[in-house]
Amino acid sequence: MQELTFITKQGNSIRDVFDDLAALRIAVFHDYPYLYEGTPAYEKEYLQPYVRSERSFLFAVYHDQQMVGATTCIPLLDETAEIRQPFEEAGYALDTLFYFGESILLNPYRGKGLGHRFFDEREAHARSFGTYRKACFFSVEREPNHPQKPVNYRPNDEFWKKRGYVKQAQLQTTLSWPDIGQTHSTPKPLVCWMRDL
Repeated sequence: MQELTFITKQGNSIRDVFDDLAALRIAVFHDYPYLYEGTPAYEKEYLQPYVRSERSFLFAVYHDQQMVGATTCIPLLDETAEIRQPFEEAGYALDTLFYFGESILLNPYRGKGLGHRFFDEREAHARSFGTYRKACFFSVEREPNHPQKPVNYRPNDEFWKKRGYVKQAQLQTTLSWPDIGQTHSTPKPLVCWMRDL
């Protein structure tokens, strides 16, 4: 862990590490359950809400010059319509919710406590404003017998539960991205996890 360095970015300054973040997202989300056939163009579009939001936040881990881990969060009000819609329909006050984006690490850096650090950093950032009451994120839902599901796959559900997050089956959305080997995006169901801040 001594060779790792950490950086934080907020708002428009996240743009400074766009290439690093895009490469990391493409690498990590290539694996199950996302099976994401990433492209820089898709990544640039994904990043836009974060560079427009004054309160968005990125915490990243570098090994030498390579970004090996990163996590992001943003006020739910600054997220896309697809992310906001389930909360709007359920009657939540959107200005009290902070949305947690990706939490990604390359394989060699897992199991070293960085996953907890990612949540600690995001939760602290959300609490720092004094107005947000809950943290939430969406997780992709694949069918149980998906042909590309690894035999030894372990979902993150237990880790999230230990962090105090509760699955909210009534809060679901759909996002589209191209699966591995595809050139067009297809819709994927996602379900919300939430906890009090």
